[in-house]
Amino acid sequence: MKRDHDVSLQPVRQNELETFKVKLQQAFSIAVVENFGKQEEPIPSDEDLEASFQAPGAVIYHVIWKGQPVGGAVLSINSETQHNSLDLFFILPQYHGQGIGQAAWKAIERQYPETVVWNTVTPYFEKRNIHFYVNKCGFKITEFWNEHHPEPHAPEDESQSGPTAGCDEAFYFEKIM
Repeated sequence: MKRDHDVSLQPVRQNELETFKVKLQQAFSIAVVENFGKQEEPIPSDEDLEASFQAPGAVIYHVIWKGQPVGGAVLSINSETQHNSLDLFFILPQYHGQGIGQAAWKAIERQYPETVVWNTVTPYFEKRNIHFYVNKCGFKITEFWNEHHPEPHAPEDESQSGPTAGCDEAFYFEKIM
């Protein structure tokens, strides 16, 4: 377990995955509801989260602050290439604006010091995320996926999975270490 001030990372145990999933979906749904209204299905879907949790190289952490889980991260770690991915990241809304997200990101970087490149994706409407990744964490926007420049690994049908499922416009970020 690594620490940054009062923030630490704690692996999510198998018996905690359901609660972790619900908290993640609640955090992710806020911006979707603000921009598009209430949705019928959870965001991301249960199926997308299961795929992320079971993906090769997946590592799942609670973000712990003052002894309490206040968020989480799902990473994809490629120990061969060290091109790693921040697949899902959230801080519960009541803890926003306190530096917890930035401290958690620094803890993730310290946990994986061999990383050559980090990447992540966020939907175009997530202005708070864009600010966080670029201005707080040092990522660079390297692509804007849209109808004229689609995400290269997206399935051809509309049932794409992952953090930008159902969103045809998203920013791709990289951080070269």
